[in-house]
Amino acid sequence: MRIAILSDIHDNVWKLAAALERASAADALLCLGDLCSPFVVHQLGGGFTGPIHILFGNNDADLFRIASNARRYPHIAIHAEWFRGDFAGRSFAANHYDNIGRAVAASGEFDVVCFGHNHRYEITPMGKTLAINPGPIMGAAFAADGSRTDVASTFVIYDTASGQAERVDV
Repeated sequence: MRIAILSDIHDNVWKLAAALERASAADALLCLGDLCSPFVVHQLGGGFTGPIHILFGNNDADLFRIASNARRYPHIAIHAEWFRGDFAGRSFAANHYDNIGRAVAASGEFDVVCFGHNHRYEITPMGKTLAINPGPIMGAAFAADGSRTDVASTFVIYDTASGQAERVDV
């Protein structure tokens, strides 16, 4: 089973369209938050046919409309701020925040822990757990002073059979 893992869309519908096209062969999609606007749900629901699991991030302000839009798509599930599940025998946990994600990964309770938030691509083995930050779909990162830096627009495909994660540049 192949899982597409993406995060931090921030309304960049052009990059999201390219990412969904590249992720179309995946069996499921895990979205780690910061869609931003509710209309992004329609692009996700119409652009990926497999199961979609959505988490909320710190920039998802209109949670009511995001959830309302998701109800129009039977293959979308909203998990609020925490996802815990199983894909083909691999245990997964996910949260938007990198500091929470790394702490959960360090527990060793899961095979894979996914997080976003800091807009920094990362795949780090932590004991038996693989910590995955797919990087931002939006293609930018922000410093503490608010300054913006362009970074690669990326997501990850995780293969449950091999246990390998592959970076995909959009």
